[in-house]
Amino acid sequence: MTAIRAVPDITIRPARDTDGPAIAALIARSFADYPGCLFIDEEFPELAAPASHYAGRGGQLFVAERDGALIGSLAAAMTPVPGLAELFKVYVDGAARGSGLAQRLYGEGEALVRGQGARAIVLWSDTRFERGHRFYEKLGFVREPVTRYLADASASWEFCYRKSLAA
Repeated sequence: MTAIRAVPDITIRPARDTDGPAIAALIARSFADYPGCLFIDEEFPELAAPASHYAGRGGQLFVAERDGALIGSLAAAMTPVPGLAELFKVYVDGAARGSGLAQRLYGEGEALVRGQGARAIVLWSDTRFERGHRFYEKLGFVREPVTRYLADASASWEFCYRKSLAA
């Protein structure tokens, strides 16, 4: 388990199951920045016990807090494909975007899956999240020539991004 670490006034720590409502609120705030992007509780059943959900996949969900408020999240877990990991729940509160927090969260996730033998990481991102796409590309992710349709309340389409990890 990763130790709790404070960076200036932000603490990054492993999520707890009781963080579910705060993570849901973070995602809802993020979705509100995009027209037609709706947060519907029923579409996120993993938030009922988020730490247990990702632990059950052999991974971990990290959260960031400032002054007791949850302002960021990122989950990482290995996939059934040997050497391939996946990121989930990559969200940073609007007021903290551009602060380097997302990079710190990403560092936690990458370190976790590297330690589990990851040679590459994939993630899926809503096609509307252009700022996030620029962030992923800055980290070395490359958009794959594939999209998927979620058939959710937001009629979401997602891009796939992949990053190879150097040995």
